[in-house]
Amino acid sequence: MEDCIFCKIIKGQIPCEKVYEDKHCFAFLDIKPINQGHILLVPKEHSKNIFEISESTLKNIIPALKNLASAAKTAMNADGINIGMNNEPAAGQAVMHTHFHIIPRFNNDELKHWPGKDTSKEELSATAERMRKLN
Repeated sequence: MEDCIFCKIIKGQIPCEKVYEDKHCFAFLDIKPINQGHILLVPKEHSKNIFEISESTLKNIIPALKNLASAAKTAMNADGINIGMNNEPAAGQAVMHTHFHIIPRFNNDELKHWPGKDTSKEELSATAERMRKLN
C-alpha cells in the first residue's frame, strides 16, 4: 500500500532501527517505546490486521515472533515480555498494517496490567456459546 508508513519502512523509504528481516517479515524498534527494546514485527505482505492477514503469512512470521521475544528479553535483561496486537482503532490500532508489539517488561517498570472485570457464570456461559457458534 503506497501511503502505509510500515510499507515505506520495509521498502527503506523511511529510516528505522531494524533488528530482524527475512523473506516474510521485518522487525524494528518502536520510536515511542513503552520500554526500551520495544520491537514492532510486521509482515512484508500488507494486510490491515488480524482479520485480513493470510494464514500462510501468519504461520510464517510466528517463529520470528518467538525468536524476537527471546532476543528482546535477553538483550534488555528483562524480567518478562508482553506480546500484543491492537486490531481496529477501538483497540488502539494506530497504523493500519498488521503488526505485533514485543515489549520487554521489568519488575519495577510501573506499568499497570489490564484489570479484570467481575462476570457471572451465566454471562460467561452465554458469551462462550455465542463464540462457539462462530467457530
